[in-house]
Amino acid sequence: MRDEELAEALAVVMRDLRAHRAVLPEVREHTEHGLMLYAPDGSGQGVVGWPDDTPAERLARVADQLQDWAVEALWGEGAPAVWPHCPAHPGTHPLTASVVRGEAVWTCPRSGATVAPVGVLEDL
Repeated sequence: MRDEELAEALAVVMRDLRAHRAVLPEVREHTEHGLMLYAPDGSGQGVVGWPDDTPAERLARVADQLQDWAVEALWGEGAPAVWPHCPAHPGTHPLTASVVRGEAVWTCPRSGATVAPVGVLEDL
């Protein structure tokens, strides 16, 4: 997997993070670990993919990793540690990144309903 493919997927998911006005990572390339996400407190997390991922699987995998990072960063800032919020069940659980019919989407883990494609979440 090329770092460019991960960077492209990360840019798509970052649109969702910005739409929800969540904390944003500082993204840096690391010679040994590829792309790294850094929180305001200095903690970091790598972004990885699998060589045989389809583009949709790669996007969902990166969305899942950015979600993990965002939840930790939000918690570290004393904010509610739920991102992205489920519009059907506010304040109870985040959406889940999944691949449905060959597309990376955000779904409600309770109902299984698709909320939006990854990268096009509106301000919910």
